Amino acid sequence: MTAEVTGVLAPTRAVLSSGVTVLVKQTRTIPAVTISAALQAGSIYDPDETLGLAHFLSRVIDRGTERHTADAIAKAFDLRGVSLGVTATRHALTFTCTCLSEDFEAVLALIADIVCHPTCPEEEVLTGRGGILTTIRQDDDNPGVKAMQGVMALLYGHTHPYGRPAKGTPETVERIDRQTLLDFHRARATPAALSVVIVGDVSPTVAVEAASRAIGDWQADLREGPTLETPGREPPRRRAVIPMMSKAQVDISYGFTTIARADPEYDACWLMSNILGQYGMGGRLGQSIRERQGMAYYAFCLFEANVIAGPLIVRVGVSAANVDRAVASIDEEVSKIATDGVTERELADSKRYLIGSIPRNLETNIGIASFLQMVQQFDLGLDYEQRLPGLLGEVTREEVNAVARHALSPDHAAVVIAGPYEEHVG
Repeated sequence: MTAEVTGVLAPTRAVLSSGVTVLVKQTRTIPAVTISAALQAGSIYDPDETLGLAHFLSRVIDRGTERHTADAIAKAFDLRGVSLGVTATRHALTFTCTCLSEDFEAVLALIADIVCHPTCPEEEVLTGRGGILTTIRQDDDNPGVKAMQGVMALLYGHTHPYGRPAKGTPETVERIDRQTLLDFHRARATPAALSVVIVGDVSPTVAVEAASRAIGDWQADLREGPTLETPGREPPRRRAVIPMMSKAQVDISYGFTTIARADPEYDACWLMSNILGQYGMGGRLGQSIRERQGMAYYAFCLFEANVIAGPLIVRVGVSAANVDRAVASIDEEVSKIATDGVTERELADSKRYLIGSIPRNLETNIGIASFLQMVQQFDLGLDYEQRLPGLLGEVTREEVNAVARHALSPDHAAVVIAGPYEEHVG
């Protein structure tokens, strides 16, 4: 086992003999500990014929292990006032909870048992399938969800792991049975694919020793995952309309593929997206479409650089009467920032906002745990939070403008409109 300590946040990082990575940050604000265990077993690993497999596993993985029944697990958490959250994203299956310091070792051992030795009982699989099918039906009736799914499919393609529906389809979910779940777990749940972050009122020594007892002897071989291809950044403009005539609101998703998280231009792109659609009441987009023109319920953008080039997506909610005006306004704001760039004042304000948000995001144990999981996922270095203000501060206006010119153009946008709206032909 090796360990290193660095940075102002100063987490301790240890690699257990099994290969599991453990990061610990001791805080003494309250007598509680947050545990976050991230397993690289997200939806990108779903086979085409069983889309939704990672999401399905997230719904049943805590419903029984080789040592504990579902009732025993629920009782053990309830007696300690603990609620375990399990979420599936594109890349990871994440287990998160907060417990009292005195319960830390027992809770960590139980989480380790869930992560390493689930049994996915048949009755829990049947119940989980029913719940997932209901959720899929609800999503199919939600314009916001449909618009986001549609734009990701346009950006990456319907067969790309980023462009497929993470929860699957009714047909693929029906194909998932207990053995399928266990086979997926066996393929993806390995020590090398697991990072455990522990934040709270526990010393690093105690935390690492507890982790070593819980998962230090776990053995499993990691299988190769899919090769993720980055789509071209300059395809022709694409547009899709999903008529949902019974709805009251139209949701517009308008996006581009941008850069990977490891790209040297990441900080410039982050600042650019903040100026475009995040700062204040939604950046330039919010000021124009929502505040000045008064035609949007919301207007903002999302930027998600990832292992490969991630999306930048503008999201706007309007009435059906304002759809065409809203799309034209997005085009206008995107063209302006790509052509004219940002102002020095916008850049200074955005830097101040993002740098100021760093300590706010690290005020809670959960915030610190989430930050450290990101640091681990993208190998940013344990001193990243110390370097981050300088990285943002050093970005120049010319660098931000260069990113905007390269990443944004209405001619290459993917546009999806979902709601009570029909395409006008002719």
